[in-house]
Amino acid sequence: MESTIVMINLFGAVALLLFGLAQVKDGVTRAFGGRLRSGLARGTGGPFRAFIAGFVSTIALQSSTATALMTASFVEKNLIRSRMAQVVLLGANVGTAVTAWIVATGIAWVAPLLILVGVVFYRAASTVRQGAGAALVGVGLMLLSLHLLSLATEPMRQSPALAAFLSLLDGAWPVALAFSTALAFVSSSSLAIVVLILSLTTMGILSPPLTIVLVLGANLGGAIPPVIATLRSRASVRRVTIGNLLVRAVGCLIALPFAGVAAEALSQLPLPATKLPVDAHLAFNLAVALVFWPLSPVLARVMERLVPDEPPGETGPQHLDEGALATPVVALSGATREVLRVGDLIETMLIHTMKAFEENDLAELSRIGALEKQVDELQQAIKLYLSRLGYESLTPENSARSIVIIDYAINLEHIGDIIEKGLQEQVRKKIVNGLRFSADGYAELTGLFNLTIENLRIAQTILVSRDFSLARQLVEVKVAVRRMEKESSERHLARLRDGRLESLQTSSLHLDMLRDLKRVNAHLVSVAYPILDESGLLVESRLRGAE
Repeated sequence: MESTIVMINLFGAVALLLFGLAQVKDGVTRAFGGRLRSGLARGTGGPFRAFIAGFVSTIALQSSTATALMTASFVEKNLIRSRMAQVVLLGANVGTAVTAWIVATGIAWVAPLLILVGVVFYRAASTVRQGAGAALVGVGLMLLSLHLLSLATEPMRQSPALAAFLSLLDGAWPVALAFSTALAFVSSSSLAIVVLILSLTTMGILSPPLTIVLVLGANLGGAIPPVIATLRSRASVRRVTIGNLLVRAVGCLIALPFAGVAAEALSQLPLPATKLPVDAHLAFNLAVALVFWPLSPVLARVMERLVPDEPPGETGPQHLDEGALATPVVALSGATREVLRVGDLIETMLIHTMKAFEENDLAELSRIGALEKQVDELQQAIKLYLSRLGYESLTPENSARSIVIIDYAINLEHIGDIIEKGLQEQVRKKIVNGLRFSADGYAELTGLFNLTIENLRIAQTILVSRDFSLARQLVEVKVAVRRMEKESSERHLARLRDGRLESLQTSSLHLDMLRDLKRVNAHLVSVAYPILDESGLLVESRLRGAE
């Protein structure tokens, strides 16, 4: 019974530490997330700035995993070069080691004060103060968990079973390394495992060489979660996280045979023996940074060979030729063809949604999520591609054309969101709950679906042809759609007043679908505005002028 209580206390303390880490990450993200992301993206112009950017981001977020995933996303968007990304992660690894060192400085007595101040901040109206309050509460919980870990591990000193297990690990360093790696991977936090090792060391349970081996495993295991999280990402993203794992693995393999020597060397320094885990953690990451920083260009080339680019597939961009950027007319032509592909994907999404609505078939909705993700990726690729055109050398006509293409791509992406998060979910509710629309309501929605698909095809034609009559027709159709939505809502409310059962059951769905289809049409009509504006037929306000 006593051992069960000890394990509950131990796991509870570790859980509190992980919860505190999550609170710090969420709070800092809420308060300063935008600044951190922009600072990380901008602060990679050189190796030193990249290292500092990774270090500061990890200190703020208390998570090298979060920094690794942010960095990988910037690499995917060509905002950070692969070489600089590896340096960022070296800084992140040192940042998490410094965090562990700070947590272990014995300032647990300030935990109640931090929690108190954090709660006061969290009750403020400002989002920044709320985020800062959550972060302060998280830091306080982390320090409190360190105290609880110390109390939870105290009875372990007298445990024969634990002593036998640790003696086994002490005689099999590779097993100890694998054990600590697994713990760090499962907890998704090398910091949590290092703090746990610190608690065991403070109680005199671990030998110095075994302590260092377990710390090496914590470092290795902490690099695995970002790799798992990016397994399905593009090659450029996977190179970053796998490269970080490779760096730590090489460092661990080199350091493992010298764990005893390292323990002896650290014991000669004027440092408390009880802080050996955090000192070893910091020393290891500093040594790895010093060795691999100059080798970052070599590492980037090695990762390009180990993780080659995927062959162009049907889901990626097919018409964005990098070589055409020097010839804006050709580049704009390719971008136009690519954005038309996005429009075709949106049409496919609308057709699947309409068929699911008509035939009560959930299978028609199964591809919506994948199609919407492809729409997001393509519109992002189009924006980045056109942003690399030299606008100083563009003619006013080509510059205006690039803006039209980007605006259309953004509007299509918004339509994809409306379909996935709005129309798809509404149709799913209809099917799952077995709801039936009235004959009139069903006909109204089906007619609006068909009109929306037809308007999309007209918008696609307008983008290419810039036909004035079609542009004017599409804007006039928008007025018709607005009138249809208003009249359908009024008829639906009339059916509700008549007490028609079908209308009562589907009232919310009917009105929501009308609203979302109207929003889709509003986004489609935007492609006609530049053409009408050039002809002087577009006014900024729909308000009637004063007589």
